[in-house]
Amino acid sequence: MSSQLSVTGLRVLREVAARGSFTAAADALGYTQSAVSRQIATLEGAAGAPLFERGPRGVHPTDAGSALLLRAQTVLDELAAAQRELAGIAGSEAGTLRVGAIPTAVAELLPRALTAFRERRPGVELALREGSSPSQLRRLISGSADLAVIGVLPERRSTRDRRVELEHLLDDPLLLAVGREHPLAGRRAVDLDVLETERWIAASPKANDTFLGAWEWSDWQPEVVFVAREWTAKLGLVAAGLGVTLVPGLATGAVRPDVSLLRIRSERPAQRSVLIATRAGGERSAHAHELAELLHETAAQSVVEIQRRVRGVTR
Repeated sequence: MSSQLSVTGLRVLREVAARGSFTAAADALGYTQSAVSRQIATLEGAAGAPLFERGPRGVHPTDAGSALLLRAQTVLDELAAAQRELAGIAGSEAGTLRVGAIPTAVAELLPRALTAFRERRPGVELALREGSSPSQLRRLISGSADLAVIGVLPERRSTRDRRVELEHLLDDPLLLAVGREHPLAGRRAVDLDVLETERWIAASPKANDTFLGAWEWSDWQPEVVFVAREWTAKLGLVAAGLGVTLVPGLATGAVRPDVSLLRIRSERPAQRSVLIATRAGGERSAHAHELAELLHETAAQSVVEIQRRVRGVTR
């Protein structure tokens, strides 16, 4: 039986149990649902019994599932501790950690994690490059980055490249930014359909290549009238009343006072997933593993702050 158990399988087991859904676990881990199902099927074959009860409201561990889950947690905790210990033995005070990240992650999320990392490992050189998610994935696959923080829209699964492993970090809400004189400026929230006639400011003339692709399933397509890649430029155009744009929660701390933010009500969540990306097919380096842990700690803090900001700016 033990030959059929794997660390990946145990991690999948833990994620499915925590989220109560194969689909949610797949999204969190960056896997396809079929991959999650295969991992659970392999574990069930090894256990000789079902590990989950399937119901209309999700899945729940069986007695066998609960027993294996308890052992799985112990194994995964011990493995993490071993990796940290080996990192120390192997001379973790030297070397270079090459990190890539999307601009909004560099604005707030990543600096906190890098500061904490540097306090722990002052001898490790940190190399950081900002860029879009596609560019970060290219760097990762080519071997010029050890870890990247990327953003993915709910409808986009193009990052599921077998050469890349994805790990869920946080869900980042997308807010509508309008100028103070805009008719919507006094509202707390707005329905998506109301925005059909708005003039949009985005990083590309092709709406689906930007945050606006979050609603590519809708009956209408946004009209991009100004293209601006930098946040200062986008918000400047918004403040001047020349159009509206979308601002992710991670960027709300940098929004200027003459711009108002609104929540967007739509059939599907107005948000993107922020993920940690590493190369597949090998063990993550000790430095990358430690930074990933710090990113999770920082992300938990950021989620609370984003929720506070969203409530504050939409009062």
